Amino acid sequence: MHANRHALDAVLAAVDGETVDAVWCLGDTVGYGPKPNECCDLVRERSDICLIGNHDLVALGALTVTDFNDEAAAAAVWTSERLTDESESFLRGLEPSAQADGAALFHASARDPVWEYVLTEEAARATFELTSAPVVLVGHSHVALALTFADGRIAGGVAHDGLDLGLAEGRQLFNPGSVGQPRDGDPRAAWLLLDLARGFAAFRRVPYPIEKTQAEMREAGLPPALAARLGRGE
Repeated sequence: MHANRHALDAVLAAVDGETVDAVWCLGDTVGYGPKPNECCDLVRERSDICLIGNHDLVALGALTVTDFNDEAAAAAVWTSERLTDESESFLRGLEPSAQADGAALFHASARDPVWEYVLTEEAARATFELTSAPVVLVGHSHVALALTFADGRIAGGVAHDGLDLGLAEGRQLFNPGSVGQPRDGDPRAAWLLLDLARGFAAFRRVPYPIEKTQAEMREAGLPPALAARLGRGE
């Protein structure tokens, strides 16, 4: 979400248009964006599973801000100064990984649930080898991915809007992409509809009023570069 309330509202409206049993969040509820507490409230209310991400941990002071670039660090400091007690309590109660319904969930990867980007075959193979669940879900990179591991080989790549996949062959690793800050060239909010019982995964993108989030970021005094990149999806 990255504290992007307008993107989160759009995705939740899309989710409400489907018949879902649970909502899972892979972390980074806050960071970068202008509405950290509002997003914490919504995620706490709507998610059945929520992980903690590196931006959440930095905003809480559990990780050092020096691990970020200048813009991300400035946003993390801004966020940490504005988190309510309720938001802090919610975030502190989260973990960076979870297991549920035949799926393994990680904010980043199985090898490093907080920091590692699964953007290479080597990183994907390590996460497959360190897990046994039929479906593995990762976040962190802001890039939607659909990978299959079968007969020792990894296939797949970037997952675009409208990609529907069956889960019958091999094991799968999915990154739903980012709700509040996509980085795959498509600025629309990303989410994944997963049906383990019927065996399919559907990648979805939803438009949202990007200019409203950008205006809120500028009004809040957040780094201009962070607002500008939302319009480019990078």
